[in-house]
Amino acid sequence: MQSQSKAHSPAIRLGTCSWSTRDWIGKIYGADTKAPDYIQEYAQRFNSGEVDSTFYGTPRRSTVEGWRDRTPPDFIFAAKAPQVITHEKFLDKCERELAEFLDTMEVLGPRLGPVVFQFPYYAKKRQVTQDDYLRRLDPFLKQLPDRHRHWVVEVRNKTWINRRLTDLLAEHKITLALIDHPWMHRPGQLARIDGIATGDFAYIRWLGDRYAIEKITTTWGEHVLDRRADLEQWVPVVQKLLALGKPVFGYVNSHYSGYAPGDVEALSELLGLR
Repeated sequence: MQSQSKAHSPAIRLGTCSWSTRDWIGKIYGADTKAPDYIQEYAQRFNSGEVDSTFYGTPRRSTVEGWRDRTPPDFIFAAKAPQVITHEKFLDKCERELAEFLDTMEVLGPRLGPVVFQFPYYAKKRQVTQDDYLRRLDPFLKQLPDRHRHWVVEVRNKTWINRRLTDLLAEHKITLALIDHPWMHRPGQLARIDGIATGDFAYIRWLGDRYAIEKITTTWGEHVLDRRADLEQWVPVVQKLLALGKPVFGYVNSHYSGYAPGDVEALSELLGLR
């Protein structure tokens, strides 16, 4: 597995949540680019990308080999763990699925960075309390393999973002994902929560409101919402994380504004990056 310094250099890595859309042809990809080659052209522009498709299942080994062979050695992939672990089995008796996923993704070698366990929004009708969640989460975190130390947990219940959760994650050096989502705290509120930086690195996801934006568009090649003011609110949060010595991984979803690459470029500008 890659060393901590290898995975976390440079201090900020920004990219998009997925790169597999024809809507970027003519903007990010050339007119004749085939789908398997999207990642090659993407990696010429961005130094990291989040793999969304792994949420739906472990990919074929040959697919991961293609990602590896089409990207430069310093490119870093983040990947969402399969939903069978987080949603279907809810962290119970999922050792085989996790091992299968990691064995496949580690084909990437030093290009494999953070692995994200994304949990659903546990509304009252699901009858899952924070107590239930933490009782499942604690033993699961304890059995995560030491060979990979870039773990991320994402929750979408903002009342659960408290010391009970952050202390547990910090104990295991697991990063809490900070997300821009309508159900969650705004950036300024997040920054004021004590102990929010739980891991050795920070992880931010700009997700947006899927249901609201899909009423406006279902293509992802142009901005349909102006999110610059929202992005500006994240600048001091990122700067604070960097001041704490936390390298930052950040990824923008197409549902944030309609055109994720443009948001990454705007973030880069606001943060004073090249």
